Amino acid sequence: MIPARTREDPLPRITKAGRSFALAIIASCLLPIASRAADGSAEISAAVDRAFRPLMKEYDVPGMAVAVTVGGQQHVFTYGVASKESRARVTKDTLFEIGSVSKTFNATLAAYAQAQGRMSLDDHPGQYMPPLRGSAIDKASLLHLATYTAGGLPLQFPGNVTNDAGMTAYFQKWKPAAAPGEQRRYSNPSIGLFGHVAGLAMGGDFADLAETELFPKLGLGQTYIRVPQAKMKDYAWGYDKAGKAIRVSPGVFDAEAYGVKSTAADMIRFVEANIRPENLEPPMRRAVEGTHVGYFRIGGMVQGLGWEQYPYPVTLDGLLAGNSAKMALQANAATQLTPPLVPSGPTLFNKTGSTNGFGAYVAFVPEKKIGIVMLANRSIPMPARIMAAHAVLEQLSALSGQNRAQP
Repeated sequence: MIPARTREDPLPRITKAGRSFALAIIASCLLPIASRAADGSAEISAAVDRAFRPLMKEYDVPGMAVAVTVGGQQHVFTYGVASKESRARVTKDTLFEIGSVSKTFNATLAAYAQAQGRMSLDDHPGQYMPPLRGSAIDKASLLHLATYTAGGLPLQFPGNVTNDAGMTAYFQKWKPAAAPGEQRRYSNPSIGLFGHVAGLAMGGDFADLAETELFPKLGLGQTYIRVPQAKMKDYAWGYDKAGKAIRVSPGVFDAEAYGVKSTAADMIRFVEANIRPENLEPPMRRAVEGTHVGYFRIGGMVQGLGWEQYPYPVTLDGLLAGNSAKMALQANAATQLTPPLVPSGPTLFNKTGSTNGFGAYVAFVPEKKIGIVMLANRSIPMPARIMAAHAVLEQLSALSGQNRAQP
């Protein structure tokens, strides 16, 4: 039997029992930290185990990789199997689908194009796609597309949009529900068009540019949109709600919106690049720094390019609200920040991602030099993964503070 292949899963749900379970995880992770090794490795390992081993059991997750960074020290922890059929173990080299975390790479490539003077966030899509000139979508700027504020684009394309011609026709006929900038409605077609235009501005195809320019310049040697045949042995199988093996299927703007596959080791390197962009070459440094600017406030969350941000420390309730079903599936009033918000104090950046067989979460606080990546081959409910990651970040923050206090 051929395993099923599907596209992005927008929002896996958590049960009442699951929420109680996740709260128990937090309580266990916040136990006092005992005497520490010089680099805190034992305490970090214990905190990650307390948070994620029970999560795997509760949600029947076959395999998971969790990576953390604190003070420039990276740690990768692996659990379970990449395939229930072959029983191959998860390793630091196992490739997972990262779902909508892919949007942060989309944003970085676009910011890189802007850093090189190839495009501006104030441009409009018709400047790069002449068939869209004069259409309703051309009234939105590239910034509106990047921040889901173009006027009400849906979460997914209709099922009959299966190629570039269908995509162009869809945008030509699209009718907005609001003026650009008035509301945020999370949308793959919106940020997908943003990434597509960035590729055109750089004179190429988005996927090609990501794989030949973006990933190498970020130091990511095991991150792909199209997994090479030689690496297929490392590509985990995801598992859907029925427990069937599954991988993401092709779709319009899949590369731009949810199509990246990566390892925990590479993703924590990407987090490190965001924590310390000064280590990158100047255009890429400006690109990464550009993705940290906030443009619209929606409740307690600020929407930037790819990343969503919160003043740190952020309460768990605040983080859950910013990643809630209401935020993901409904239109929410947006307030444009003028001038745009360049973080001036501690800030947490995060992004969730899911396909029907995989779940991911990434969060980091540059000022604290801490970050976490969670990759799983089952789509764990958003609140559960955020609660677990938040608990581990609290431990990392405490460890980071103690390290700074040492002579």
